[in-house]
Amino acid sequence: MPKEKTSFDILKNYLPHGSFEGVMDYIVKYKVHLTISRQRQSILGDYRHAHAGKNHRISVNGNLNKYAFLITLLHELAHLFTYERYGHRVQAHGAEWKNAFAHLLAQFLQNNIFPTDITQALSKSLHNAAASSCADEQLMRVLKNYDLKKEGFFLVEQLPIHSLFVIKNGRVFERGETIRKRIKCKEIDTGKLYLFSPVYEVKLLEK
Repeated sequence: MPKEKTSFDILKNYLPHGSFEGVMDYIVKYKVHLTISRQRQSILGDYRHAHAGKNHRISVNGNLNKYAFLITLLHELAHLFTYERYGHRVQAHGAEWKNAFAHLLAQFLQNNIFPTDITQALSKSLHNAAASSCADEQLMRVLKNYDLKKEGFFLVEQLPIHSLFVIKNGRVFERGETIRKRIKCKEIDTGKLYLFSPVYEVKLLEK
């Protein structure tokens, strides 16, 4: 996936007000090679540890709103801190990473970087952070409030039952009932059933 090497001045445009200096302290201290990626379907950010003379490398999707961008960047920095201390001896999203991420979040929460609703959602996850912000559905709902609005796009949970929607690869589904924490949907072409996250964004098809 093509990436754009990030200059420090460009980075300011992707971060919420008041967060740039705190982020830069870590990037400079650990000599992070930061890149901004085009939208990736499966991940929001990525970390690669320093090796063979290469610096630590972090990439973050550039299509994220500023608050989601910062949270993703802190997520990846927590991986860096965990690797610096433990190497490969711990799980990627184990207790050590959760502690590092919680420490970073607490630091930026104290600086009043985030709006009240995001602050409340982050505060609830401080002691047991999800492996991805995508896995924290309440946080995803709140962060979506700060995305640029796209006409015709909704979260699956916002659609009426039996409405049709299309996902990014063009496949069309019919929205079904909620099963525990997922929503059962039928693919129109194959008749197969799939379970969707309620906060997955799709495009509504008008009947």
